[in-house]
Amino acid sequence: MPIDPYILLLLGTVGLAALFPARGPAADVASGASTAAVALLFFLYGARLSTREALDGLRHWRLHVTVLACTFLVFPLLGLAARGLVPVILTHPLYQGLLFLTLVPSTVQSSIAFTSMARGNVPAAICAGSFSSLVGIVATPLLAASLLGGSGGGFSADSLLKIVLQLLVPFLAGQLLRRWIGGFVTRHKQVLGLVDRGSILLVVYTAFSVGVVQGIWHQVSPARLGGLVVVEAVILAVMLLLTWYGGKALRFGRADRIAIQFAGSKKSLAAGLPMASVLFGAQAALAVLPLMLFHQMQLIVCAVIAKRRARDAAAEVSAPQPAAATRTAVGTGTRSG
Repeated sequence: MPIDPYILLLLGTVGLAALFPARGPAADVASGASTAAVALLFFLYGARLSTREALDGLRHWRLHVTVLACTFLVFPLLGLAARGLVPVILTHPLYQGLLFLTLVPSTVQSSIAFTSMARGNVPAAICAGSFSSLVGIVATPLLAASLLGGSGGGFSADSLLKIVLQLLVPFLAGQLLRRWIGGFVTRHKQVLGLVDRGSILLVVYTAFSVGVVQGIWHQVSPARLGGLVVVEAVILAVMLLLTWYGGKALRFGRADRIAIQFAGSKKSLAAGLPMASVLFGAQAALAVLPLMLFHQMQLIVCAVIAKRRARDAAAEVSAPQPAAATRTAVGTGTRSG
């Protein structure tokens, strides 16, 4: 079972915040640095996304609409259905985090990696993940404001303005400057990837520091966490089945169904954490906990599925063709006679 090393870093950051939370002036510095890091993160997202590739990908519009519908329609409906589990299984704050999880866009990197491993349509996975991230910059805050309302963390016109200034404006700036900095971003992809991950770690440290200072962790018991894990496992199983068999019902080919399954059943930790820090403010720690758990769960389950799909594809390629075998047998019999 694969464990993402980055998850270990995230857990270590949570532990650091628990032992040494930022307080007073240090908290102000951490908050300012976190805000700048989020803006940088989305600037780099914009600089990386090729507009030409995105436009070319529109030709496969049925697949992309299917992935977007799974991400921003079916997932939120499952999140709303989980409302009936409060307060027996989930506390209200944990439910808010679970609902926010269902509103987050899909992943890009892991969707591509798993689609490639399973021998699916990799270009479609690239475009589907990119479209989902782009749509999520606008759709996730609007859905959160609509479904979570004021109880989710003070959603208001001011919150939406912060989203525009902190997420959308840097993203658009990255797109506009891509003509001049795109080559640099491509050449230094690995280094900038470290900047991405470092920015997210800073966001996590800031959010969990606030949670520790306010004592919100006393609200979560091991039983509640166990219930949350079970609920998330059910949601993931439903989405994996729906994307696979739904793709078959919509008459997509095997390669496209693989892309739909991996892009339509996962949620992005990289996009969700910065958004949560803006949307939830002081309540961000509990809000991102379900997303962090779901992220690791989806990596483990999808890795197993991708390996199975790859074995199935290899078996299909290596399997003898009945018609060819019949023709060979007939020909051999004729020569022997």
